[in-house]
Formats: sequence, structure tokens, C-alpha cells
Amino acid sequence: MRNWCAIWRTRMRTCPSLMFAVLVFLTSASIPAVNTPQTVELRQPALSAVEESPPPVESSKLEEAKSGVEQVLRTQQDAWNRHDLEAFMAGYRNSPDLTFFSGAQRTSGWQGALDRYRKTYQAEGREMGKLTFSGLQLEPLAPDAAFVRGEWHLTMSDGKTPHGLFTLIFRKFADGWKIVHDHTSAAE
Repeated sequence: MRNWCAIWRTRMRTCPSLMFAVLVFLTSASIPAVNTPQTVELRQPALSAVEESPPPVESSKLEEAKSGVEQVLRTQQDAWNRHDLEAFMAGYRNSPDLTFFSGAQRTSGWQGALDRYRKTYQAEGREMGKLTFSGLQLEPLAPDAAFVRGEWHLTMSDGKTPHGLFTLIFRKFADGWKIVHDHTSAAE
């Protein structure tokens, strides 16, 4: 008996696949088979949670979100074209949690975003131009949240037309719809 155990120990050490097979065999009684109802019940909720889309937002809530978000963007566009950055920034949540991504830069907070806009568009030798938004696509995420994609276009006094894309996340607060995240890119 002792000799047999020594042989198996040696073979198990020198042959990892044999060791794995023995371990699987010895523990197979404690692992439910893949096709047992118990295993399917445990896995089914995880799969259905991934596969199911969020419940649809009621059409009245969708229209309310769309109207509110479009109003914010119209107000921002008008404020920009009056060169009023403070009014433009009213469309953003005045919070240190606001995030603004542009190029390889991450700006945090409402004040940081305002400072970035001032530096980029109101510093000496800079101009704001005339802003238009187009191609807006709104996707409600919940009754109080929306995801917006679109294009921005500037027309400058020298005839240049910088433009690009943006994605925004809006949240509805007591004071209305506000941007909580802005990711803007410029065409090169």
C-alpha cells in the first residue's frame, strides 16, 4: 500500500493534467451539473439582467425630457451668441462633480469649466464666434436623466468654421435640466 501511494504522489507531481483530473473527479460530487435546474436558476437572473433593456420611459416623460433638454441647448446657444458665458454656463450643473472632457483634458467642476471656456474663447486674441447645434439625438435613460449626442459649429469673424461632436449627460434637478457631464471633440 505504501509503495502504491508513493507512485501516485510522484505521478501527480510530474503530471499536472493527471492531478487536475483527479481533483475534478474527487470534487465532482459537490459541484452541481451544468444542466441541473438549480444551476440554471442561479444563472438565469444574471443573464436576464444583462439582456433586458431598461424599462421604456413613458411617452409623456420622453416629451418632457426632450422639451427640457432642447430648451437648455437653445438657451445656451443664444447666450453664447450674445458672448454671455455666465448665461451659457447656467445649462451646466453648478457643482464640483461636473465633468468636462475635451481633447486629452479633463476639467472638473462648474468653475473649472467656466475658466476653461474663458481661457479658450475670451482670452486676448480669442473670440467666441457664432454657435449652432445640429444633429441632436436625445436618449432618455430615466425620467430624470438623458443622454444627448450632437454636433457643434462655430463661425468665426475670419471665416474659419471650427466644429465637432459632443455627448452630454443631463439630469433633472429642482431647478430644471442640467448638464452633469460634457464630452466634446473638435474636428482637426
